[in-house]
Amino acid sequence: MVFDRIKRAFSEREPGEEFSDEYLEIDLGKEEPESKVFVKLFALKDYDDVNDVLNALREGYTIAVIDIKILRQKDSIELKRAVSKIKKTVDALEGNIAGFGENVVIATPSFARIHREASKEKKSQPKNRFE
Repeated sequence: MVFDRIKRAFSEREPGEEFSDEYLEIDLGKEEPESKVFVKLFALKDYDDVNDVLNALREGYTIAVIDIKILRQKDSIELKRAVSKIKKTVDALEGNIAGFGENVVIATPSFARIHREASKEKKSQPKNRFE
């Protein structure tokens, strides 16, 4: 029978051995845990805090919500460096990054996208004179 041939092909037995009615016990209690998505909040107080954000994003299951208010008030040049470094990492991970208001940046890994709604003013203006 076809199924017997398939069993023989995938079994670890010798070619001449017959199959017996053996059972394989499966322990359902040892299932692997599901990968959960985390939304983590970060506050950039200085440039070195960027490393925590980048490590969380590299894990692959973290959406980072980053408060940049403190660093923005301290040093705008450091803020630009920090956001640039986050953007480069997110681009390398094929993720997405967007500003939310003046003090929040959201960075996502590749499985999540940030929806950006087009401005209503741009939609209402005709693209050329024939529309």
